[in-house]
Parts: sequence; structure tokens; C-alpha cells
Amino acid sequence: MNLRKHIKEKALKIGCCKSWYIVRLLSQNLACQPFKKIPKSLWNSVVGVGEWNRHLLGIGFRFASYINNDMVLQKEPAGAVIWGFGTPGAAVTVTLRQGQETIMKKVTSVKAHFDTWMVILDPMKAGGPFEVMAQQTLEKMNFTLRVHDVLFGDVWLCSGQSNMQMTVLQVFNATRELSNTAAYQSVRILSVSPIQAEQELEDLVAVDLQWSKPTSENLGHGYFKYMSAVCWLFGRHLYDTLQYPIGLIASSWGGTPIEAWSSGRSLEACGVPKQGSVPYNSVTGPSKHSVLWNAMIHPLRNMTVKGVVWYQGESNINYNTDLYNCTFPALIEDWRETFHRGSQGQTERFFPFGFVQLSSDLSKKSSDDGFPQIRWHQTADFGYVPNPKMPNTFMAVAMDLCDRDSPFGSVHPRDKQTVAYRLHLGARALAYGEKNLTFEGPLPEKIELLAHEGLLNLTYYQQIQVQKRDNKIFEISCCSDHRCKWLPASMNTFSTQSLTLAIDSCQGTVVALRYAWTTWPCEYKQCPLYHPSSALPAPPFIAFITDQGSGHQSNVAK
Repeated sequence: MNLRKHIKEKALKIGCCKSWYIVRLLSQNLACQPFKKIPKSLWNSVVGVGEWNRHLLGIGFRFASYINNDMVLQKEPAGAVIWGFGTPGAAVTVTLRQGQETIMKKVTSVKAHFDTWMVILDPMKAGGPFEVMAQQTLEKMNFTLRVHDVLFGDVWLCSGQSNMQMTVLQVFNATRELSNTAAYQSVRILSVSPIQAEQELEDLVAVDLQWSKPTSENLGHGYFKYMSAVCWLFGRHLYDTLQYPIGLIASSWGGTPIEAWSSGRSLEACGVPKQGSVPYNSVTGPSKHSVLWNAMIHPLRNMTVKGVVWYQGESNINYNTDLYNCTFPALIEDWRETFHRGSQGQTERFFPFGFVQLSSDLSKKSSDDGFPQIRWHQTADFGYVPNPKMPNTFMAVAMDLCDRDSPFGSVHPRDKQTVAYRLHLGARALAYGEKNLTFEGPLPEKIELLAHEGLLNLTYYQQIQVQKRDNKIFEISCCSDHRCKWLPASMNTFSTQSLTLAIDSCQGTVVALRYAWTTWPCEYKQCPLYHPSSALPAPPFIAFITDQGSGHQSNVAK
């Protein structure tokens, strides 16, 4: 085909007038220039018709899809990564400007086999606004891209399934929350489009919401669309504490199992097949392994981030439940390694990873043991985080935030404010090193069997507040004649850091104790045990009593 004729046809297809052709892609907008301006040297540089869009006058020169106006880049001590696509062999100069002042310049070239370029900015203090300019030089011609109103701060990625996807429109007091944006214009938000892919993608296919300042419209754009309420409220709390810009990226999809968010590498580490899929009756979202990792997480790996918050697990209540104590820690480890490597070491190797322990559900679809099993496995069977298998992690307990009347189903409680508040306490302690801050509820550090008195004595490493007596929430495993069954252990006496349970209902041997081991442990904020000043609930646990000698102590917590 005649090259000029091909160019004209390509231009017509994308809406350019008959005698014009495309010369650049600038901030996703197409611009046209007349044919007569094509220099002869550039005609000679075109390799072939099939490569026209990639070679001619920088048409393939662009930033990565999530680099745009109003974005937040990661502040010091890390360096922010700026990257994109271009013509192989071309030189690319990235300039950071503030007003008329040039802050820094970085020069690189487009990799021959990947059509990508990347620079790492020098670490910047929090603040802004700045302009980022990228210029590609090819055949003595320059092509320029710009993004404006760029801030430096902390960037957090929020991911998971529908409880992370719920928007600010769906929470309690939504009208008030949606209008509370004026003081938070330095908290910027981006929402990734729900896309799945069979292979790992280099860049996002699409974004539902490009980097934006918060408004009532983009915080509450429909149900289960954008913006993630947990993500936004978490970031708002961080901004209140830190008083510098926060960037929030929501990448979530309802009804999805952890296997969809995991790479093949991390699944294989837990004995899960790379090419598997979840039975369709178990989930409502994408069911194939790794398809969301491929399309919605892997493309973000080059970005420098501060940390991740995660809310997922409901779709594993009936699928690979017993493996969650492996698949979840493996996902954390793999994401950390991938983001560290993708950002050329700028994202911390063990960046902070926060998550929400599952709330409650009235549905009969799940087994009675499914929710408590996942809650336990979310901590790698320790009952608390951080722990040796899950370093630098933090957890928001949510089992007491149930919502019988949620119009979105009880599995979708509307109180995301308390979830975000509890999450941000963990971030302040783990990610920001705030001392003397209580960020987790009380857990027993030892359990003492007083068999001759018919009692179990629990000593907590924190103070406890007994909000109400509950004679069913503690259970003991009572064994006799090689048979065991769970029996309630009523709460007896208590002090500021200890609690005794009556176990005289067991006529055999007490071999284990568990707390809040049901799908629906208590009504809204009415579990029996909390920390007195922080109002954080005691998390669920199970502990085994291996020595039956009276006075024996079993360790549960750190």
C-alpha cells in the first residue's frame, strides 16, 4: 500500500480531516498537522506501514496511563518513578518545574525491545504544585508531554473486593461525608477500571476516574463504582494526622477471590494451580486465577508507593478456605517484591500492608465456620499482626461492625468510617512509627487452667474493658471418650487485665479455648471485650491447651 494513502486513511479513521495526519498523543488528546510539514528525513526513518503509529512524529510517546494532572507522587525518602512509552532509541528528558523554576532534569532513552522509558526523580519533600514535563527527541524533532498540579506526598494503593469497592455514597451519613471535601483538596484520588487479563499487562487498560481532587460527584459515583469509601476515609484520616498530600489509588472488584489477585508465582508457593478457576457458584466476580493481578495490580508495579490497604476474604469462605493462611501472606510477599523491583528499589521492600479482618454476614450461603476460619487465616493463624509470617502488617478488626439492615446485604456493612479509623491507627503505628499508640484490641498473653477450681484464667497484655457479660462468646473444646465438642464457657470474674471463665460444664478434658468463633459474634459495637481508651475490640482467637496439669499456662499472644 502507498504510504501516504495509508496515513490519510488512518487519519480519517480517527477523525482528522482528509489532508491531515496525526503527529502526537498529548495527555490522551489527538492533534493534527498538514502533510506538507513532514520532513523528508522522517519519511526515510519509517520502518514500515505497520509501525507507522509507533514511529511517526512521536505518536506513541506518552506517559503511563496513571500519570496525569492532579496526581500525587511519592515523597522522600524515596524517589518517584516517572515512566511511559516512546520510540525505541529516542532520548527522553524529564523536567520537574515549579512555576518558572526548574527543580531537576533527568535524561534517559527508550528501551529498544519494550518501547518504554523510565526515570527516578530525586527525593522530594511533601508539597507542590509542580509540573512534570517529558520531552522525546528523535531525528532532531522534539515532542513534549506535560502534567500539571502535581503534588508530592504519600501514595497508598487500596484493593480487594466489594467492601473495598463500596463508594462514599453507600456509607452511613453519606450526604455529610460527600460534602466534606473542602479541607481535603490535597488528598487526590484515582480509581482503576475493572479489567481482567490472561497475561500480565505493562500498563492499565483504562481508569474509571483519572487523578482528581475530591468532589461529591467523584466520591459517590454510583454503587460499587468509585470512589472507595474505605480508601477515601482512610486517606482523610491520614491527612488529618500528617497534614501533607495523600494519593489514593483504588483497584478493587466485588465478588472476587484472593486467587484472582495473586500472581502465578504466589499461588504455586501455596500449592494452588496457576491456571485454575473458582467454581462459578462460589463468586460473583472474575473467577480465573491471576486475571486481576495481571490487569489491575501488575501495571502499577513501577509506581513508588508508601503502602497498601486490603479488604477481601468473603469470596474465599467456600473456596480454598484452608489455604488462606498461605495465599494471603504469599500475596503480600509477592506484591512487596514486585513493587520493590518494578520501582527500581524505590518502594520499600517490606512496605506497610494493612487489611480489614472480615465483618459479619447473615447469609445462609456460607458455612458456620467459614467466616471465623478466614478471620483467623487472615493473621496466618497467629490471631494478631504483625507476626513472624506477616511482618510490617496492621489489621482493623470489623466483626463488631455488623449491619442487619444494610440495603446492600448484611455482608456489606455501611459503617466504613470506623473501619477506616481503625485502619489508620495501624498505619500511624506501623507505617509512620508513632509511639505509645494503641492500634489493636486486647488479646490474652497467657491462659492458665485451674482445673481443680473449674476455671480458666486469661491474662491480657493490655487493659480490658468488659462492656457486657456474654456467656456464649467464649467456648471450650471438651473431650471425653475420644470425642470432643464445643461448649460455652461463661464469663466469671474480671479485672483490668484478667478474666476468668467457668469451665465446670465440661465433665471431660478441656483441650482448647476460642473467642468470637462465629459468623456473627455480636451486635453492632456490642462485643463483650474492648480496649478501654481506644474502643478497639478484642480480636477472635483459638488456643490449644496441651498440658492438662492444673496451673499450666498456654501462650496465645505476643
